[in-house]
Amino acid sequence: MSEMPGLVLPSYHLYYASPVKLVRMPSGGVAVWRVSIDTGGWTSRLDIFYEVVFPKPSDDVFTIRPERFVQEVEAYRGHYLTGEGPIFALYETVEGIFDAADREDRRLNEREVALVRGIRRKTFVMFEEQLQREGDPGADPTIVDESS
Repeated sequence: MSEMPGLVLPSYHLYYASPVKLVRMPSGGVAVWRVSIDTGGWTSRLDIFYEVVFPKPSDDVFTIRPERFVQEVEAYRGHYLTGEGPIFALYETVEGIFDAADREDRRLNEREVALVRGIRRKTFVMFEEQLQREGDPGADPTIVDESS
């Protein structure tokens, strides 16, 4: 797996609606990290490497750009996690924006889309930095820099 011509790392994916990233390890190998539905942290999932890299047409696996990955991770975390503190207050703000549009039976306007994207970029960095402080080896707030 460490010698795969054409494999560009890092790479970002949706694996059955769950964000997954493949990154080069300092040792030269590849790590596969899937966001945890329980904690929002990163779980090592080397077992899905081939399915992510070589999906069959029937698989629900897609390669996505870094900016979409950041948005998907935060949508996932905001949907599945609950808690206290500034990150969760921002998740509630995003939920309120979507709820208001739903009540008014409309799509988000351009300003709201930009606001949601900006909040999610901010919460991604905040969450990833918190994970780093807690020792999560898959945490990487710099993905936001790749998505600029």
